[in-house]
Amino acid sequence: MIAATGVDESSLHYRGWRVVLACFLMAFFMFGFGLYGQGVYLAELQRAHGWPGTLVSAASTFSFLLTSVLVIFTDDLLNRIGLRAQILSGLSALGASTVLLALMQAPWQLYLAYALMSVGWTGMGTVVIATLLNSWFDRRRGLALSLAFNGATCGGIILVPLLLSLTGSIGFRSAMLAATIVMVALVLPVVISFIGWPAGTSLASVGRPSGADAAAPAQSRKALLANAAFWTMVLPIAIAVLAQMGFIIHQVTFLEPLIGRASAGFAVTIMAAMAVVGRLSLGLFVDRVDPRLACAASMTSQAAALFVLLQSTNPTVLLACCAVYGFSIGNMITFPPLIIQREIGSAAFAAAMGLGTSISGVVSAFGPGTVGLVRSFTGNYTTAFAMCVVLDLVAAAVVLWRPGQSAAQRGMSES
Repeated sequence: MIAATGVDESSLHYRGWRVVLACFLMAFFMFGFGLYGQGVYLAELQRAHGWPGTLVSAASTFSFLLTSVLVIFTDDLLNRIGLRAQILSGLSALGASTVLLALMQAPWQLYLAYALMSVGWTGMGTVVIATLLNSWFDRRRGLALSLAFNGATCGGIILVPLLLSLTGSIGFRSAMLAATIVMVALVLPVVISFIGWPAGTSLASVGRPSGADAAAPAQSRKALLANAAFWTMVLPIAIAVLAQMGFIIHQVTFLEPLIGRASAGFAVTIMAAMAVVGRLSLGLFVDRVDPRLACAASMTSQAAALFVLLQSTNPTVLLACCAVYGFSIGNMITFPPLIIQREIGSAAFAAAMGLGTSISGVVSAFGPGTVGLVRSFTGNYTTAFAMCVVLDLVAAAVVLWRPGQSAAQRGMSES
């Protein structure tokens, strides 16, 4: 039983909801600057310095791969330096990264900035947020995760257009510096005021159940890699995110010849907005259902949306498909912590989240390139997106498999 059990988690006075607010802001700026903002950096650094697009995009790839390595050691860092120090270190690294992006003059500084951004992910990314909220919530864990991770989507919807608008009026350098100041002014106070483990807990006891299970030892990374249940969660989600990343990156290129640039841009907006709706909707009921079943349903809905998308040229149908697809986009980072908590256990939660996030990050990084490669071979997106449909359906089937779990255990996990 977690520390939060025995209190009214639905009460607005419960301190855990202030932690959710802090995590929302962390996700807002981490994903806004660290993921969605990279398209802005690509354009502006090319314009300002004349650097080739391959140089900047290679730095992005370097950052994503370095992040996938660093997140493996999130639990070690939490044990060594503590929760608040790690988050503040992540905030400092992200702030240094965005300032350096604004002031840089040489290509080597670009790689330093992106390396600092990777350090930021280890302090304010999904693993830390999931581990922290896992310590505060039991009955409302799914809702808390959904609300906090909505900050990631809002970072793309709000921060990126704001950066573009500010860049047009005051220039890229001033825009980045101003946005960095706002980030520190908003995030620093809430981290200092709200962030912490529940009273009487630490990383080692986060979410630890009571009774016999409380004595269960933490699994090492080697043990996790030998755990079939871990792989039937990590691999299908990684495959689904690979297909998802492939579609998202190529969405505008696919839609523009069919419905025009303006409508293609509108489709992206609809998809992002529906991601927010999807996370909120999931949060309302996911604590009462089997997360593996909900995950499989989300993957199947994305496969269905892509399948219909390939059959039509009607603008309304295409926009509707993007809306349906977007409904499940954000939930792929909500399911892993829920499944890990139920099936792998609390003692290994941070280690499993770090290792799973790393594997998923490496696998999904190949999504855009794979879709682009198939498209270049076939001359169109039909085969590429059909491949994504198949990947989603295979992932949906695999995630429903619970190796080594008895019928009684399955019933318990679904209750």
